[in-house]
Amino acid sequence: MGFARTCSVTLVGVEGVVVEVQADLEPGVATFTLVGLPDKSLSESRDRVRAAVVNSGAEWPQKKLTVGLSPASVPKAGSGFDIAVASAVLGAAERIDPRVLADIVMIGELGLDGRVRPVRGILPAVLAAADAGFEQVVVPECAAAEASLVPGVSVLGVRTLRQLIAVLADEPVPDEEPDEQGRPDPLAAGLRVPGAGIHLVGAAPSDHGHDLADVVGQTSARTAVEVAAAGGHHLFLEGPPGAGKTMLAERLPALLPRLGRKESLEVTAVHSVAGLLPPGKPLIDAAPYCAPHHSATMQALVGGGPGIARPGAVSLAHRGVLFLDETPEFSSHALDALRQPLEAGHVVIARSAGVVRFPAKFLMVLAANPCPCGRFSQTDTLCECPPSAVRRYQARLSGPLLDRVDLRVEVDRVTRTELAARGAPGESTATVAARVRAARERAGARLAGTPWRSNSEIPGHELRHRWPAAPGAMDEAERSLERGFLTARGLDRVLRVAWTVADLAGHDRPGATDVALALQLRTGVPRGVPMAIGALT
Repeated sequence: MGFARTCSVTLVGVEGVVVEVQADLEPGVATFTLVGLPDKSLSESRDRVRAAVVNSGAEWPQKKLTVGLSPASVPKAGSGFDIAVASAVLGAAERIDPRVLADIVMIGELGLDGRVRPVRGILPAVLAAADAGFEQVVVPECAAAEASLVPGVSVLGVRTLRQLIAVLADEPVPDEEPDEQGRPDPLAAGLRVPGAGIHLVGAAPSDHGHDLADVVGQTSARTAVEVAAAGGHHLFLEGPPGAGKTMLAERLPALLPRLGRKESLEVTAVHSVAGLLPPGKPLIDAAPYCAPHHSATMQALVGGGPGIARPGAVSLAHRGVLFLDETPEFSSHALDALRQPLEAGHVVIARSAGVVRFPAKFLMVLAANPCPCGRFSQTDTLCECPPSAVRRYQARLSGPLLDRVDLRVEVDRVTRTELAARGAPGESTATVAARVRAARERAGARLAGTPWRSNSEIPGHELRHRWPAAPGAMDEAERSLERGFLTARGLDRVLRVAWTVADLAGHDRPGATDVALALQLRTGVPRGVPMAIGALT
């Protein structure tokens, strides 16, 4: 009788659970039993592991074999247990010293020929192993860079099971022929999922041809985009087709600061689980930009799906921008499902297979036409939509959802004069991004020692008591509350935006002008203040 054990990791959302893989050999008819709540892909590992061991030159034990995954009460999913199962079986057969395997975490799928293939979620799996106290992990060779992002863990990247056996048995490691240069790596086939509407901002806006200077006119909308980037405030752009709503949304991510180490690991973990890590870039350090189509389902937006839930668009936009173009065309159920992550900063999905939690702190940008034809306005008579159609179209965005949006701006149609103007273009992305960084630094210094990082995250009662505006500055906003133009939540959000305006303008605290601009950005009603941030400094 032989026994050996090693460890692997199963993922529940983006959180990992260390699983002990035990192999037991007993005399009897040669069978292979796998227990411990495996899913279909994990149950199929019996055939993959047997073929990989034989094709790697090792002998398969002709005895009664039982492989247990502990804790048995936790559902296990995926093919990432393959190399752990193979190593435990070879340890029980005394091909490998069982003592060597006990303190190693192994993650990776096996091909029938013995090659080690990558799996999704390497980074969160290694993070879970490090939190559990393990210091050595074995991963596929092509995923070693991603696993090495976790400090304090020794990473061994292997290309084949034959190499792993040699390393664990202290034998000469065989050389494996690399794939031809220029040819796609077959080991990564099927690992990355294209077409999810995800874009990662490059090192500079010019990398993608998106610069804020390209936007003609739209002073109010440009100011709203700058304020949204500086304070993390949600934004609603309403205007006719072709006015520049999508252009402004596409240029917003480049205004956001680069992600810190902690934020980068959070974003990378989500994209690793979703299979969306860019090739050759194991760490995402720029704000992601997610723009799902308006036909996206509620599961596509907030996460879900059959079996173990997968991250949705709100989680893929974590620490970045979620842009919903043609917002009224989205399902009302899908839009209302955004209300919980907007407040909580995470999504909790309950399924029969378990409950998963995904991070979802994102900056949401909504864009909509004023009516089905897009030509309705106070000064234009081209719209032929009946009033009832306009009301139905605008009512698709519920009041509770819009109440969670800090900035609401009308994007007017660009005039012929603005298009033909030959003067200096508007401020570039680099110029505005520098102001945004300075404003974030001011807010960060003020919020040092608190659990919040930006003005949009501060709870209302904390904001009113610890960081009030200047005396009398909120009088007009409070009168709007009494008249019913603002809710209590809306009043708190006006104060948050006022703090962001003050940070951009370099003021120590919000004054009447800062609050007036914040109120104008919230309600759309002119307050007689300049819309450009530069005019407030």
